[in-house]
Amino acid sequence: MTTIAEMPAGFADKVLSAQSTFRSVMDAMARPGSVQRIESASGVPAPMMRGSAAMALTLFDQDTPVWLDARMAATTDVAKWIKFHTSAPVLAGSSVCSFALIADARALPDFASFSFGTAEYPDRSTTIILQVDSLTEGPAYELRGPGINGVAILRAIIDLPDWLDRLALNATLFPRGIDLVLVADDCVVAIPRTTRLVAKEG
Repeated sequence: MTTIAEMPAGFADKVLSAQSTFRSVMDAMARPGSVQRIESASGVPAPMMRGSAAMALTLFDQDTPVWLDARMAATTDVAKWIKFHTSAPVLAGSSVCSFALIADARALPDFASFSFGTAEYPDRSTTIILQVDSLTEGPAYELRGPGINGVAILRAIIDLPDWLDRLALNATLFPRGIDLVLVADDCVVAIPRTTRLVAKEG
């Protein structure tokens, strides 16, 4: 068990690293399907990946409640690290969280377990940060939508068999809906609610 005195550091340069990470995440959101490498955090507690930790240090604060899946919450280390570095409240329930950190894709709850936002405030929805095995290898997917010139191709190993069905249903809720960020080590790919995906043939 990690004590506050033993808490690992976050960014070596908090301001510059946070600025760099924010730009990379914004680039990922603006160009869905593009793989962006982000500033790595150090001393990251398992099973959190370096990219997930960097986004937490950059995007989480006292006004962004966070939910952890069972693997993330298996020890208290991740919750302690988040609270110490970001002051974000870690919730026991997922329905009102701003961010959900998922280490085990197969155990990802139904999207309806999270917040879709409202018609008046669609931004009050959950962003799911989903850790995956790879963002450069594996099955190929075609992405279409705002920010994509024609079609973007993403190769990824995502241990969630029904994820395309989930995203298709999510798309019908627009302007409400879940935004998804995939993380593999220190690389991220954003899939906003406006993006449409299908498995690439051939």
